[in-house]
Amino acid sequence: MLVRPPLLSIITVVFNGGYYLGGTIRSVLSQTYPHIEYIIVDGGSTDHTVTVIQLAELANERLLNAKILRWASEPDRGLYDAMNKGLRMATGDFVWFLNAGDEIFSPQTAEKMMLQTTPDSDVLYGEAMLVTFTRHHLGTRSQLTTQKLPENLTWEHLRMGMVVCHQAFVARRGVVPGFIENNLAADIDWVLDILKKSRKNVDTHLVLAEYLTGGISKQRHRQSLKDRYGVLKKHFGFWSNLWAHVRIFWRAFFSDASY
Repeated sequence: MLVRPPLLSIITVVFNGGYYLGGTIRSVLSQTYPHIEYIIVDGGSTDHTVTVIQLAELANERLLNAKILRWASEPDRGLYDAMNKGLRMATGDFVWFLNAGDEIFSPQTAEKMMLQTTPDSDVLYGEAMLVTFTRHHLGTRSQLTTQKLPENLTWEHLRMGMVVCHQAFVARRGVVPGFIENNLAADIDWVLDILKKSRKNVDTHLVLAEYLTGGISKQRHRQSLKDRYGVLKKHFGFWSNLWAHVRIFWRAFFSDASY
């Protein structure tokens, strides 16, 4: 019996990010892996974001690209509401979030990653290359922070916070929950929920994405720390989380790493 290659749903949420969106779209549509469904959720942008999407749609059709491109543009309640909309639109076996400004690392990345899937693999993960707005490579997340990517990722590795970049974390849609809203640590909560249910987590040993630094949580750092504390307390308990945060603050005091 022929086994159908897994369909990969890549989801990009954007709001007034037309300047950066083109590179994200090109990185997806240039993938050598043909079984891709690309979903763009725009929050009702007032810049040229929709024009960028429409031009990409035309180019995709003109090139007879095998990839499916679907999009929606309407007001939403924020980042995680938009990401939940993307999940509801997705039909793939696996889902991968790339925000506007993030890019897949190379045209062969998705193909190399998906070749590593097995029937029981629920998570695929790898490194993220941090980049500036001019696409200058700063180094991988493991190189630039004290949180190193584990060889065998489990939910308990997140006791001290995120050890894997959200843009380098791909999950089987069947184990994916919705995002909690109005919480800047919703991505940590999402990853923890998935890892608790996952049967097998595959370290691809690949750099999966270029991650554009300077997101919402960086801009609202104090609220981000508060939300992270609450999420980690929910998953690890009061005393364990309190001790972990003592170590986190100690580490931050003696480290210059801030990503």
